[in-house]
Amino acid sequence: MWSSRAAPVLGLRVIEPAAGVAPRLVWSVAGLVHAVSDALASRFAVCTVRGELSAFSRASSGHCYFCLKDTDGEAALIRCAMFKRTASMLDFAPRDGQLVELRGRLALYEPRGELQFIVESMRPAGAGALFEQFLRLKAKLEAEGLFDAQRKRALPRHPRRVGVVTSLGAAALHDVLTALQRRARHIEVIVYPSLVQGADAPDTIVAALQRANQRAEADVLIVCRGGGSLEDLWSFNDERVVRAIVGSSIPVVCGVGHETDVSLADFAADMRAPTPTAAAELIALATDECLAALGALGARLQRRVRHLLDLQAQRLDASALRLARPTRLVQRQGHMLAMLSQRLAAATRRVIERRGHRLDEHGRQLQRASDNARTQRGSRLDLLAARLQAVDPRQVLTRGYAWLEDAQGAPVQSAARLAPGQALQAVLADGRARVTVDEVTPSSPA
Repeated sequence: MWSSRAAPVLGLRVIEPAAGVAPRLVWSVAGLVHAVSDALASRFAVCTVRGELSAFSRASSGHCYFCLKDTDGEAALIRCAMFKRTASMLDFAPRDGQLVELRGRLALYEPRGELQFIVESMRPAGAGALFEQFLRLKAKLEAEGLFDAQRKRALPRHPRRVGVVTSLGAAALHDVLTALQRRARHIEVIVYPSLVQGADAPDTIVAALQRANQRAEADVLIVCRGGGSLEDLWSFNDERVVRAIVGSSIPVVCGVGHETDVSLADFAADMRAPTPTAAAELIALATDECLAALGALGARLQRRVRHLLDLQAQRLDASALRLARPTRLVQRQGHMLAMLSQRLAAATRRVIERRGHRLDEHGRQLQRASDNARTQRGSRLDLLAARLQAVDPRQVLTRGYAWLEDAQGAPVQSAARLAPGQALQAVLADGRARVTVDEVTPSSPA
């Protein structure tokens, strides 16, 4: 028979056998975990470790969880936890592949019995080798223009066939099929199987892309896989895969990893989706949304047609009313014609009166101008007559002067042209006298 008694150590029970049998120690799970945790706390109270970040994530609570990998090529990894208070004091943004130094303590996560490192401080120690390779290749391909936004094409709005490049056993394929089944059941899905992880994955991805382009069945391609560490996703950072995506004649949507994961394939694709599910949602408009939009357009079309029909019916009724009473229309037109005739007659009279007044005024102006001109011309004529009379030589004769004319009636202007015995005529104011030249005496020069 066995008996037992409580041991002083938490979780440890000593099973006491019957007399003569050595006691046996039996740990409870909690007791053993507590004991290991205490041993770790006492042995590794504070330590510093250097490694490469992997699978870094920040929970909604503010705590950060990630793995630290060995940088010397050894297959060693330790899970780490950094609580909100420590994370809030970081002066940089941790990212996968980054080389860091952590200071903290080893502990055991008791609910799962997992070893973890509780981080109390973190500082960067340079970029990890894999991440440095990622950055170098990204810079090279970017310099070649493979990531230019102008090169990327728009996705078809309503694709009929979608090609999926992924592993047949990947959860990403299930996510894509589920999303397409939920949103657009009419879309046909063609799967081009490939590996998505491992050394052979890049070749199979390139081969699948080439096969899809050769067959030219799909309207758009989805390249996808689930989340993972930088190493897990490294196939999608391969230069061959990037160039195959860029060279695809079919638009490519890349949905690799989770929302925080970024690969070079994301930069090369025509559209980057944060997850495989999001990739399916990007290329397939929800059937319900499309039907709702079509319904709204149909309702608008019906309302427009009814409005046009009502409008044309009203016009038809108005035309029928006008056609049914032609006599009234003729009377109305007659009244309008009479009114226009009266207005024309009145306007004609007004125009004639206005033109008559203007003609009378112009006549008066012409008469005044004529009288003024006649008066001015008469005055000028009188002035010219007075001036003419003033220079008339006959007026000089009245003052006792006379002029001489030869036998031909030409005036004698010089004594040198006279000769003794020459007959002349003397013209006086009241008559003429015949005279004879007895002597000519020229005047001496002054």
